[in-house]
Amino acid sequence: MKIMFIDFMKHRKTALLVSLACVVLSLVLVFTKGLNLGIDFTGGNVVQVEFSANVAVGEIRDVLSSVGQGGAVIQSYSDTGVIIRISTIEDEARKVVVDALRAKHPDMQVVRLEKVGPVVGAELREEAFIALFLALAGILVYITVRFQFRFAVVSVLALMHDAIITLGIFSLTWMEISSPFIAAILTIVGYSLNDTIVVLDRVRENWRHLRGEGILGLLNMSINQILSRTINTSLTTLLPVIALFLWGGPVLRSFSFALLVGITVGTYSSIYIASSVLAEWALKSPQKG
Repeated sequence: MKIMFIDFMKHRKTALLVSLACVVLSLVLVFTKGLNLGIDFTGGNVVQVEFSANVAVGEIRDVLSSVGQGGAVIQSYSDTGVIIRISTIEDEARKVVVDALRAKHPDMQVVRLEKVGPVVGAELREEAFIALFLALAGILVYITVRFQFRFAVVSVLALMHDAIITLGIFSLTWMEISSPFIAAILTIVGYSLNDTIVVLDRVRENWRHLRGEGILGLLNMSINQILSRTINTSLTTLLPVIALFLWGGPVLRSFSFALLVGITVGTYSSIYIASSVLAEWALKSPQKG
């Protein structure tokens, strides 16, 4: 049976232009519209209450959703005690939450009411950027030693492409960014890097065909050889993420949405961005096979 062959490199320039436009648009959105930072970044109010009997977290969230606080962080610390964090510093919003809960549970006792600062402060954000820089530097060194310097550069570019577009989509949709979003971004980086490495590893294995195939033929051959693996991996990863997004509830929505966007963009970038940049680089500065 004849195996289908797709000429990916034929559309590499179009893919690069589209990706460049998406990255620029994402950066414009982030710097102009901004991001919808959650309570972990902006601070808010803490409401600690005690009920006379055990109350399910889902029931409490339904009450909070009815007053516009469906994204609040709810933490049970005992059978009847709950700590609620809402992403606003307004005293009126806190009062509305307490009144709504008391209307549903008249015997409820308020244990603590206080305003809190952001969990992810300026110092922690600075440390996160330093850690990210060191991680990217480590990736550059490792892939340079394991493969080639060019492979390392295109891998890091693909990672930056995925992260920036994910941020841009969050800005566009105004989806809330909380602590789980950071975990999602790190997961996306790992997933995208793994996907890109699979492509580049096959390119390295086929490098002996460079003279006969040329760089474009070599890249097309390598991508087509691992295409079924890439599609199967992406689909099997996306299915549980979609289920998490649809039925995981508001607390996990930003986390699952970030994964949904990141995996989709990461699959695209591993096929087109890393390979297309590598192709253009090799065409302008050829390497010997």
